[in-house]
Amino acid sequence: MHKSINLSRRRFFAKTGAGLLVGAGLPSWLQAMEGMSEMPKKAPNKASPNFHPDVEIDLLSKPSTISILSGQPTQVFQYVAKLVKGPANTVTEIPGSYLGPILRFEKGQKIRINFRSELNEPTIAHWHGLHVPALMDGHPVYAIDKGQLYVYEFEMLNRASMNIYHPHPHNLTASQVYHGLAGAILVNDQEEQKLGLPDGEYEIPIVIQDRQFDDNNQLIYASHMRDRMMGFYGDKILINGRPDFNLDVASRAYRFRILNGSNARIYKLAWDDNSPITVIGTDGGLLESPVHKPYVMLAPGERLDVWADFSGRNVGSQLVLRSSSFSGVLPKMAERMMGHAGRMHQMGLPVGSDYPLLTVKVTRQVSDSPALPNSLSTYHHYQISDTVNPNKPVPIAISEGPMSMLLNGRPYAYNDALPSERIPVNTIQLMEIFHAHGGSGGHGDDKSKEQGQGMQHGNEKPQAEGHKMGGMGMMGGMNHGNSDSTEGGGHKMGGMGMMGGEGMAGMGTMMSMAHPIHLHGQSFQILSRSIGAAESEDYATVKDGFIEGGFKDTVLVMPGERVKIIKPFQDFKGLFMYHCHNLEHEDMGMMREFSVE
Repeated sequence: MHKSINLSRRRFFAKTGAGLLVGAGLPSWLQAMEGMSEMPKKAPNKASPNFHPDVEIDLLSKPSTISILSGQPTQVFQYVAKLVKGPANTVTEIPGSYLGPILRFEKGQKIRINFRSELNEPTIAHWHGLHVPALMDGHPVYAIDKGQLYVYEFEMLNRASMNIYHPHPHNLTASQVYHGLAGAILVNDQEEQKLGLPDGEYEIPIVIQDRQFDDNNQLIYASHMRDRMMGFYGDKILINGRPDFNLDVASRAYRFRILNGSNARIYKLAWDDNSPITVIGTDGGLLESPVHKPYVMLAPGERLDVWADFSGRNVGSQLVLRSSSFSGVLPKMAERMMGHAGRMHQMGLPVGSDYPLLTVKVTRQVSDSPALPNSLSTYHHYQISDTVNPNKPVPIAISEGPMSMLLNGRPYAYNDALPSERIPVNTIQLMEIFHAHGGSGGHGDDKSKEQGQGMQHGNEKPQAEGHKMGGMGMMGGMNHGNSDSTEGGGHKMGGMGMMGGEGMAGMGTMMSMAHPIHLHGQSFQILSRSIGAAESEDYATVKDGFIEGGFKDTVLVMPGERVKIIKPFQDFKGLFMYHCHNLEHEDMGMMREFSVE
């Protein structure tokens, strides 16, 4: 039904011309990327006779068609759910949308989901934000083929929150999400119920996505490698799967449950009348108290719980939710290219530009409205003293390049945990996410592993010899074939110029971009953010839009920024992924695993 964009590492290197380099003495980590698409395949999980669910759902992924734009219907992928057992409101369809139905669960429920696929390619469902056993997390090693069944069984351990379900097959996540496979999960608990927050028709899911269509209303996806390097950006905004979204409201308070369901696009949410955005919750649930912001940043995979009060507004009045202008999330190199290349499709809706998302219109007057609670939730604030590694944070090092999107200096490989990625179960860990440009060699060599990490932690000067990865992927100091040595450790390979350590580090900085880093398993808390002086001007356009409190599972890390978080690894052993939620980057290898042992 659509041309599948399954760029294995072999095809990637062949199409970029880098296939000529593989096997020519390149470092082992780069050769490993060529075989990244190879992954063992494990048998689907079956129902356990000893598990007695409170809720049971049949979930199907299938090709479908739906009218999105006027005229010809659009071919999509779609989740379809049927309630087998449980409360009647467990499964709620979004009328006229390709998005999966909203799944509503209660904390403490035992849940069984029978997932079956009718797709002509492998897929698996991941419960983004849920704290579930590794076998139930949707790891790509468990991807099923057409006609197969995977049974998920777990207890809902999460507090009240908005979460996501979406596919997670290796190399196919971005394409499948883009073509429609995504849905929202709303978890409720007693603490939230006591607040009397807006519900029913006054609780509105808002899923923001960008898409691009051809003249026949069919989805266009990733026709060029540049679309994958920067992430894929559409030129049309869809809300809940619909274009030009208008919302009719009463003159009272609403609860907007907002999800960034885009593959790569980052939004800067703001009201067009400059009234503040009132945030009552983030990824992992309610904040302690409401936070009022002039704007809020929202990266792919992140969620916001927004109190939107239209009390006192006259019937006929309108308010537009926009994405306001900002800068610094794309590499300077890419920004300059876009500035000189109007032919690029991103220019239809430039990244970081100002554009409307949805229009709210007051259509009826009411006299009563709930009041915004001053206190929303109570929870433990993690301190460094709670962690088992207060002086040695677990590193998550980001590096980018035209042939490498890496974390901790390594491409994704199944069950390939570095020493720093091996986490004792039932511990609380201090972690630091940072850009590794300027000193990110090692790539899992013996010395690096003994130190418990696969990269140099910090901005140390790259060595001139050996293979180091400063963001672009290939650094030299060795001669191959008829190449002549160059100063500073650079080298040529078969006539292709290769940069040396410092040159590549500089190029890595030019390639630096913002990355939404998602960690599977339990939610974390943000401890601190810091930014380098060189990025401060761009950072000023986004810095007031971050919500520091509450629980998160996805955090936007800007170029030059270091983010420290505290994350628990409780209850479950096994492999839990962490990756960039720019889905093209994830598919290109910007994904790793924690082995919780």
